[in-house]
Amino acid sequence: MDMSMFWSFILYAAITSITPGPNNVMVTACGVNFGFRKTLPAILGVGFGFSVMVFMVGLGAGSLLGTSGPLFETIRWLGIAYLLYLAYGLATAGAAKLDSTVVKPWGFLPAALFQWVNPKAWIMIAGAVVVYTNPQSGVMTYLMIAALYALIGIPCVAAWAVMGDALRHVLSDSRKMRWFNLAMAALLVWSVLGSVKESLGWA
Repeated sequence: MDMSMFWSFILYAAITSITPGPNNVMVTACGVNFGFRKTLPAILGVGFGFSVMVFMVGLGAGSLLGTSGPLFETIRWLGIAYLLYLAYGLATAGAAKLDSTVVKPWGFLPAALFQWVNPKAWIMIAGAVVVYTNPQSGVMTYLMIAALYALIGIPCVAAWAVMGDALRHVLSDSRKMRWFNLAMAALLVWSVLGSVKESLGWA
């Protein structure tokens, strides 16, 4: 990857990481409900899981999924189901108190594993692999892309958690918290509508 492609990839990674998506919606909600410190494991889980996924897709896992229609559709529907489950959890946690110890924040491992069923993650990685690599790219290229995504993506995702943490006192009223979590749940549902339509063959 030459320098022009390098800086182009940096911009691509930053834009795709900072824009709204399931990861950013979840860490924002966690930031509001639990604060930045308790959301940090989820932030690191997103960065780690996504980077591992980039590397493995680059090495050929993506080709395997792409050539196996049933396997890819199974993963797609698992992702849709998990996102809807997360949306339900947010919607029903609307009245939770900020200091609640009953509801747990999104953890490192769930956040890391979620990348494999995250529709936006697949779109981001497909774009990165198609545009910034070629069939001759070796292990070091994919390691570099994975490392860069971690270095860029973690601060971008963390920014959403910081924003959520900053809103904690604004949303300290249980009614406001309820409406915020309902809005976050609605955003998660909206984020999977495209995948649902594609899977069902709807225009």
